Amino acid sequence: MKRGAILVNIGSPEAPTAPAVRRYLGSFLSDPRILGMPAAVRVPLVYGLIAPLRASRSAHAYAKIWTPQGSPLTLHGQALAAATGAVYATRYGRPSLDDALDRLGDTDEITVLPLYPQYAAATTASTMDALGEVLARRVRVPAIRVVPPFWAHPGFLDAAAAVARPVLEAEAPERVLFSYHGLPESQVRAACDGALTATCCDGQSPPPFCYRAQCLATTRLLAARLGIDAPVTTFQSRLGPAKWIGPATLDTVLELARSGVKRVVVLTPSFVADCLETLEELGVSARDQFVAAGGERLVVAPCVNTHPRWVEAVEDLLGGAPRPS
Repeated sequence: MKRGAILVNIGSPEAPTAPAVRRYLGSFLSDPRILGMPAAVRVPLVYGLIAPLRASRSAHAYAKIWTPQGSPLTLHGQALAAATGAVYATRYGRPSLDDALDRLGDTDEITVLPLYPQYAAATTASTMDALGEVLARRVRVPAIRVVPPFWAHPGFLDAAAAVARPVLEAEAPERVLFSYHGLPESQVRAACDGALTATCCDGQSPPPFCYRAQCLATTRLLAARLGIDAPVTTFQSRLGPAKWIGPATLDTVLELARSGVKRVVVLTPSFVADCLETLEELGVSARDQFVAAGGERLVVAPCVNTHPRWVEAVEDLLGGAPRPS
C-alpha cells in the first residue's frame, strides 16, 4: 500500500498586508465553527464589517513577526512536515488540503494530524469538516485516519518541557503562566455537555471533547515535569462580544504587574508553532503592557516548533507512515 501523511494547522495570510489579511480573515471567520450564527447573518457581517475593520490592524501585527521567508507558522509547519516525511496543509489559506492531496497523488491510505493539542470544535472538528468537503469533490478517495488530540502524549509534553526549561532557568520568574487560546463559553459548554463553572474541570480526567479540562490537565502535566508550584492557567485571543472562558491572559498579566510582580514567563501549550498569538500578541503587545503597568520582564517560551523530541512524537502519532516517494 502507498501511504502518506498530512499535518494541518490553522494557516496564515499570504502576506502582512491589509488586502491579504482581509482575505484570510474572511475565510477564517466565515467558518460556521468559528462564528456560530446563520450564514445569512455571518457572511455579510464578516465580509462587510469585521474583516475590513480588522484587516489593517492585524496586518500591522503580522508585519512585526513576518520573516523574509514568510509567516513563522507556515515555515515551522513546513519544516516539521519535511522532518517527518509528511505534507503540510492549512485549514485556511495556502497550502490547502486540496494542495496537500495533490502533492500526495494516488495514495491508498492517508494519516491526518491536526496540529491542535487539545480538542475544540473550532479547530479539530473544523479541520475534519474541510477534509470531508475536499474528499467529496474527488473520485479517488483513500482510507483516512485522523489522529486525535495529543495533549497527553509523552513526546509532546517532553518537547514542551524541553523548550521551556532553559527559559525558566535563565529568567527565574516570579510567576509562570500557561496561556491557551480562548474559546467562547458557549462552545465549551456544548462540547462537554456540562454546567461550566470556575472549578468544574479541576483535577478531573478530561472528557474527550472538553477543551478547558484538557488545557488544565496539560498545565498539570507540564508543571509536574518542570517542577512549577501553583501554575496559573489563562486564556488569550478573545474575539467578539460573547463571553469567553477565563481568566484572560492579558488581564492576569496586568494584575500581576500592578501587584508588584516583576518577572513573568509565559508558556503556550495550545500552540505547536510560534505564530501571531505567541510572537506578537504575547511577545510584543502583552510584554509592552506588562512593563507599562510596572513589570520588568515578560518572556514567552518558544513553542515546540521542530524540537527533536517533538519530531519523534509526530512520527509516533503518525504511526510510522512512510515518507512519500
